[in-house]
Amino acid sequence: MKLSRTKNASRNIVFGVMLKCYQIIVPFLMRTAMIYFMGMKYVGLNSLFTNVLHVLNIAELGVGSAMVYSMYQPIVDDDSETICALMRLYRKYYRIIGGIVATAGLIITPFIPKLIKSDVPEGINVYVLYLLNLSATVLSYWLFAYKNSILQAHQRNDLISKVTLITNTIQYVLQLLVIIFLKSYYVYILVMLVTQAATNITTAFVSQKHYPQFQPKGELTKEKVASINKRIRDLFTSKIGAIVVNSADTIVISAFLGLTVLAIYQNYYFILYSLISVITIVFQSCTAGVGNSIIVETKEKNFTDLKKFTFLIMWISGMCSACLLCLYQPFMEIWVGKKNQLEFSAVICFCIYYFIYEINQLLNMYKDAAGIWHEDRFRPLVTAATNLVLNIILVNFWGIYGVILSTVISMLLVGMPWLLHNLFTVLFEKKFLKGYLSHILLYTAVSALACVCALGVCSLIPMGGILGFIVKGIVCIVITNVIFVLFYNKRAEFGMSIQLVDKMLHGKLLKIMPFLKKKISG
Repeated sequence: MKLSRTKNASRNIVFGVMLKCYQIIVPFLMRTAMIYFMGMKYVGLNSLFTNVLHVLNIAELGVGSAMVYSMYQPIVDDDSETICALMRLYRKYYRIIGGIVATAGLIITPFIPKLIKSDVPEGINVYVLYLLNLSATVLSYWLFAYKNSILQAHQRNDLISKVTLITNTIQYVLQLLVIIFLKSYYVYILVMLVTQAATNITTAFVSQKHYPQFQPKGELTKEKVASINKRIRDLFTSKIGAIVVNSADTIVISAFLGLTVLAIYQNYYFILYSLISVITIVFQSCTAGVGNSIIVETKEKNFTDLKKFTFLIMWISGMCSACLLCLYQPFMEIWVGKKNQLEFSAVICFCIYYFIYEINQLLNMYKDAAGIWHEDRFRPLVTAATNLVLNIILVNFWGIYGVILSTVISMLLVGMPWLLHNLFTVLFEKKFLKGYLSHILLYTAVSALACVCALGVCSLIPMGGILGFIVKGIVCIVITNVIFVLFYNKRAEFGMSIQLVDKMLHGKLLKIMPFLKKKISG
């Protein structure tokens, strides 16, 4: 079965972006309420527990990615028997993983206070809060988690998005009432635990309704199980690397600088991660389609698609980087006040981090879609180790700036070059790498120019407050897009990207802007 990749991807992106915007705006309001009703230390505590549990999720070992990847070929072949057997194996593995997470979580419980410098909110028992957070994580594995694989492999992430939208609404309403009226962080976490269970159960019901023919039954051959276990072992290092890179910063800041500094850092990171998570929807929605394309299309066709995706992502990332550079500080001043702002040098670091991260996400999407985990197994470990060592060293000299730079350096100098090498020796022809790198360097240079121009113009705007923020935002978007059009309008990727976006919008783009047809034909 050849999936309708563009249709499925566009549908997933629409519902995914809707959900993600919702998950950005409402938690932002929740975070604001927690800052003003309960205090900055609670925000730092919440961030710390989240990242500690991310570390515990190392037990997942990339099972989800390996199982979804294993379903691509059976879906193409309409092999229901193999899909059912994969679901049964997936269920077994997730039950084991939940037990491992629970056991490991209980073992490290006595050490939790050591991760907090000293500024724990008064009257808070960190052990109780940690165990509640741990319970929510374990439930996410034990309650029908394997059912998600069917929806993901068939590119029906939109159904997952709809379920999450409903259950998150219930969670956020209840938690907001708790913050305002009860001011109890214990009840706040209990609400999260209950709604996590509701999300899993509802998603399983939806999966059953749309794909009733797939039940966890049957046995895979020993050779097939061995192949899947090999993929999981290869993904283990990737999982470790991702967890260390994403969680080490938070834990190091908490241990060396305290919960208050962590909360200020997390306010900035919340905005950054919100942008990242919106773009992540595009990658998640396209991964199964790219995997299907790798199976049924030629290498040349897939490389053309990579160039097209790269162009689009670099355009979006360049525009977002300019907006971050110009709007970070005005927004923080409006939101939490000048006393809770970092220096502008930290803003520059965050912008560089964001831009590099998005390119890295694109390359990782192709790596995951192609299942290049064995060849990539050592890269995440080395990148994570570099990040962790630099974190511990640089935090003592440059504080929070050293922590951000550690992540940038490890990704830029270790992770990305290695990942590019793996992609262009396994998936694509090695001769294409030089040309691809020249594209990336060009897009980066143009994006840097756009950021500098946008910052220069915004610095001349005297208005402050919400009106000034809106005006500067419009200026950023207009300037960056004008510069990109001037530099890119004659490139082949420009026409291909217009064609792709128009296809995803069902022909509406060219109806609104008919003059773009020339770029496609050219």
